[in-house]
Amino acid sequence: MNNKKIILRSLIATAIIAVLSIQSTWAEQKEGKEHAPHWSYEGATGPDHWGEFFQTCSAGKSQSPVDIKGPFQSATTPITVSYKKSKLKVLNNGHTIQVNYDAGSSITIGDKTYDLLQFHFHRPSEERVNGERKAMVAHFVHKSADGKLAVIGVLIDKGQENALVKTIWANLPKEENKEEVKNIEINVSDFLPKNLAYYHFTGSLTTPPCTEGVAFYILKDTVQLSQKQVDAFPFTNARPTQPLNGRVIYDLK
Repeated sequence: MNNKKIILRSLIATAIIAVLSIQSTWAEQKEGKEHAPHWSYEGATGPDHWGEFFQTCSAGKSQSPVDIKGPFQSATTPITVSYKKSKLKVLNNGHTIQVNYDAGSSITIGDKTYDLLQFHFHRPSEERVNGERKAMVAHFVHKSADGKLAVIGVLIDKGQENALVKTIWANLPKEENKEEVKNIEINVSDFLPKNLAYYHFTGSLTTPPCTEGVAFYILKDTVQLSQKQVDAFPFTNARPTQPLNGRVIYDLK
């Protein structure tokens, strides 16, 4: 092989290596951008700044949570709950305490069924009712077969100790972002009030990326946790209420 061919092949190989290196750098940069930016509930990464990293959080017109107040339109469709037992699977994700639920539990609203995925807590309550926050709220997150989300919100007052929460708090993970699976069964039906009358509105995830199109059903009746149980929750994690922007709130009596 003559020298010109050797030099040419050498130049081609060098160019390929350079292109691969650039592509690798681009991939790393892209991967870094696709990783969710750090967000929190205070300071420069708090709710007032979420829109700088997640556009929908500031540009969306159907954001949650909201202050629930009249005038209301009447709702007529009840929630049918079909919750079964699940192994206790607890996660501290750095923003809340989340309990991931075994498959097989669901709610039905009208002709649509949503499977229960997980439930988690906020302190104080994110939703207000006539301007008033409760001590906490539990959000039960469900998903339908076509990918739609429905959240049941259970508002929490201070009062008597709650047996289900006692079990969860006693088994909190020691490490962040590591799910603890316990040989303990729970049934979230035990957490729900007997009366499932609700306020309903269309909103968004209350944490980044603030995705909209989430159906919220905030139960009117509350449950209780003891002062000690409220104090033991390791976060203050309530997003401020968002403008209704003309949305209708429905009331099932």
